[in-house]
Amino acid sequence: MSHLDPDDTTPLLRDDASSDDSQDEDYRGRWRSIRVMYFTMFLSSVGFTIVITSLWPYLQKIDGSADASFLGWMVAAYSLGQMVASPLFGLWSNHRPRREPLVCSIFINLAANIYYAYACLPKTNNKYHMLMSRAFVGFGAGNVAVVRSYVAGATSLNERTGAMANMSACQALGFILGPALQACLSFIGENGVTVKFLDLQLNMYTTPALLAAVFGLINILLVLLVLKEHRVNEDGKHIRSINYISEDTVDILDESVEAIDQVAVVTSNVLFFIVMFIFAVFETIATPLSMDMFAWTRKEAVLYNGIIMVGIGFQSILVFLLVKAAATRFGDRPVLLAGFGIIFCGFIILLPWGNHFPKIQWADLKNNSLVSQMSEGNGTVEPTGCPYEQTWCQTTPAIYLAQYISSDFLIGVGYPACNVMSYTLYSKILGPKPQGVYMGWLTASGSGARTLGPVFVSHVYTLLGPRWAFGLICGMVVLGVILLLSAYHRLIAFSVRHGRIVE
Repeated sequence: MSHLDPDDTTPLLRDDASSDDSQDEDYRGRWRSIRVMYFTMFLSSVGFTIVITSLWPYLQKIDGSADASFLGWMVAAYSLGQMVASPLFGLWSNHRPRREPLVCSIFINLAANIYYAYACLPKTNNKYHMLMSRAFVGFGAGNVAVVRSYVAGATSLNERTGAMANMSACQALGFILGPALQACLSFIGENGVTVKFLDLQLNMYTTPALLAAVFGLINILLVLLVLKEHRVNEDGKHIRSINYISEDTVDILDESVEAIDQVAVVTSNVLFFIVMFIFAVFETIATPLSMDMFAWTRKEAVLYNGIIMVGIGFQSILVFLLVKAAATRFGDRPVLLAGFGIIFCGFIILLPWGNHFPKIQWADLKNNSLVSQMSEGNGTVEPTGCPYEQTWCQTTPAIYLAQYISSDFLIGVGYPACNVMSYTLYSKILGPKPQGVYMGWLTASGSGARTLGPVFVSHVYTLLGPRWAFGLICGMVVLGVILLLSAYHRLIAFSVRHGRIVE
């Protein structure tokens, strides 16, 4: 677009302007507020991941009646809570100062993490207390819609892609540091210490949640003390914000009477759903796939896949560094299209081929010495390989480790590119109008995808195997590309659509 500066090479975490406005206090205050939003996004992802690796052992420890299927509901509860809350907080932010929904949502998140730490106290139904606490943590994370709408409204078109890349990088960093913090706190052990006057047990399961609550308190203070309402038009000039002034003095902008392209809005939501669905499938299937194909033990699968996920997280940050430059040079839509192409290649590579078949667990069980050990109750023996109950294991070739690593790399490139371009394009399509509700629907579509994706892949993979699972995902990517190409001419900025800027 003509408004983009081809020489703009601003580093990812620095302000996106080189004009004289950079010395202006309003400009500096605007970027201080945007950085508070970056921190809020970072804490949202930390709040999700900081307890995710200890959910299952904590659940087993406090409620022996919980099974693996209940764990699935535990994981889904976060996304369901976020899906419900996102449009509500988005609507609130459209009509009131954004401090209000932000402080409220962060406080809910903070209280929910404390609730999680106390879930071990009741005598019965502990698993339901854990379930409710995770649902409320997700409900508090519905403020992601407010964060995205704020950043969209506080940046010009020239600044938007870089700001969205910054936000995605902070989110990715939270996904990396969350499990790392949990690992660091594991030295406390299962028993830990008891704070009697609070009736609180500090152990490796509760301390991460309490640390997330402390982060939430810091976040509330930043929102109250630093965040100011800022809104600029698509050229970067300050305009009066509906969130800042009273309803009887709202200035109606001329462009606000012009219609948003609803076809482009719906298309963007569907594309974002596909992107998040694909990644949810990817992160869900990684552990069982690697255990089936490579005969890894549970400990090996957790260790090796943890290393891979951390590597993908850092790789994603590098991709976010490159997205701004690529979008400036080629445009947002080509980068989104390229991201889908890379994801497609990643899943095509995962399709089984060749004459090498996975190791089957029942082959181990035929070993008499192993059977005798198991009958004696020796807990050190763990059958490895593809379970014989999965009948496809005997007819479907194994996936090679090189395939798995190559696929991880490609998906780790394609997903972050699609992620940041999806809501960058979306924010530009919406234009200067308050975007809270629309961003709420976008976040809800992503949360719905993260809820349905694991359910889909767990059933298809278990019953039909990787060929069907990854083949269907490839088909979904192709449908996404077809949808993107069919609506390509409509996925343009509001100002371009209404003729203010020539594309």
